Amino acid sequence: MARNNLPSITAGEGGLNRYLDEIRKFPMLEPQQEYMLAKRYAEHGDRDAAHRLVTSHLRLVAKIAMGYRGYGLPIGEVVSEGNVGLMQAVKKFDPERGFRLATYAMWWIKASIQEYILRSWSLVKMGTTANQKRLFFNLRRLKGKLQAVEDGDLRPDQVKEIATTLKVSEEEVVSMNRRLSGDASLNAPIRATEGESGQWQDWLVDDSETQEQVLVEQDELDTRRRMLSKAMGVLNERERRIFEARRLAEDPVTLEELSSEFDISRERVRQIEVRAFEKVQEAVRKEAFAQAQALRVVDA
Repeated sequence: MARNNLPSITAGEGGLNRYLDEIRKFPMLEPQQEYMLAKRYAEHGDRDAAHRLVTSHLRLVAKIAMGYRGYGLPIGEVVSEGNVGLMQAVKKFDPERGFRLATYAMWWIKASIQEYILRSWSLVKMGTTANQKRLFFNLRRLKGKLQAVEDGDLRPDQVKEIATTLKVSEEEVVSMNRRLSGDASLNAPIRATEGESGQWQDWLVDDSETQEQVLVEQDELDTRRRMLSKAMGVLNERERRIFEARRLAEDPVTLEELSSEFDISRERVRQIEVRAFEKVQEAVRKEAFAQAQALRVVDA
């Protein structure tokens, strides 16, 4: 599954379109085909089977990669890193778990692309905690919604709103915004003449979300909410109360409080919480699998 065995995006105008045309030639797999290929690779290390699994999902990588074009990095490199994530997903994919490879692989693809972007930007002392990564990848989007796309510091009210939304400190928001707006390693050069575009800083300024992107994100969020709401139907009344109180509440209820409410031990509350989470997780997985199958049928 070496990368040099896969199509690549050539430089120059039309390179991306040629790549997309090329990967469309690889056929999509039916669920049973995918299952048998994954079994062959998992049990026998069949490299041909792995190659078919990878090539049949290159369109998924390309689709995800397009969402990261606003970071000023060569799209060919972004796609290539996404393909690395896809190959890692194929290596670790367990066909017996009951869901499709696409459902599993998308998280590996996104993680690989995001790690590449973080490495490429080389932000000084940016850190790698989950909150800092979330701030890095969402700051420009939130600035766009607040119409705060100019260079320079954010207003205090904008800083506060972003910090509250992303659950980070206001100091982290100010620091990250200054790095994204003026880190020296990103501005070489910024612009040669007034109005010239195509440099890193230009990408940052112009990367506010389109209306289509906003609608797609809202639709995805609504879908996740519906899936979670439907999945919670597998819980009984007590499980649902504990699950919501411990996992969904803005300020989670303590084990002690729930212990008193239900007149059971704290350990028993914890056990119910874990079991409820596992039941919801399994229900969501099944629903995602069903939706993925439906999409495959439509695409076919």
